[in-house]
Amino acid sequence: MKLICSLCKIQSCQYEPGTKEPPGYCAMASSETEVLGALEGARQSYALDGEERKIALAAARTEAAGYLRWPRVQEIMEFAWRIGAGHLGIAHCIGLIEEARIFQKILQANGFRVSSVCCKVGSISKLGVGLRPDETLCPDGSHDPLCNPVAQAELLNNAGSELNVLVGLCVGHDSLFIRHSKALVTVLVAKDRVTGHNPAAALYASHSYFNRLYHLPHVES
Repeated sequence: MKLICSLCKIQSCQYEPGTKEPPGYCAMASSETEVLGALEGARQSYALDGEERKIALAAARTEAAGYLRWPRVQEIMEFAWRIGAGHLGIAHCIGLIEEARIFQKILQANGFRVSSVCCKVGSISKLGVGLRPDETLCPDGSHDPLCNPVAQAELLNNAGSELNVLVGLCVGHDSLFIRHSKALVTVLVAKDRVTGHNPAAALYASHSYFNRLYHLPHVES
């Protein structure tokens, strides 16, 4: 079935089941075996004593306790306490090293052990992995180090971090980090160089300044 929750105007999922009929395109109205299995499987995972239940309950309790009061920096610490994570990893962009430094100091002041790894670790040349000079930030061919999220994840895996926090990794690099991280991953800062790392700003202004986003030329893979 097509999954189009973001276009829904009814949002029956916010109400007690049976009180507001979901639209026909809703997963909650589906009779497809795969859809029903996914919903029931998820429900059971929260009901059984296991990792998913522990994480889901900790997240819900953090949301309720700090709703409209705690900034995300605090929410991350409160969540970490609730899941028993005393060793946090920070995978950060070199362009946000000052923000990562401040975050690490805050975590340590609250009793956390912290390991942090910068995106340029290893100093791998972009030219060495197959990019042309004109595809890098240094078209003159001078050294432009590749972001290295795989090494960031593996180093934090080796360090034994129990919850990893992303601070401004590039689009795609964050995906690779999440794929390779053994620990849970959450995000403190989503990189957006144009909006001061506030990606939602482009959505808020999509009717005006960022209207061009509706008509972008496609880039070949």
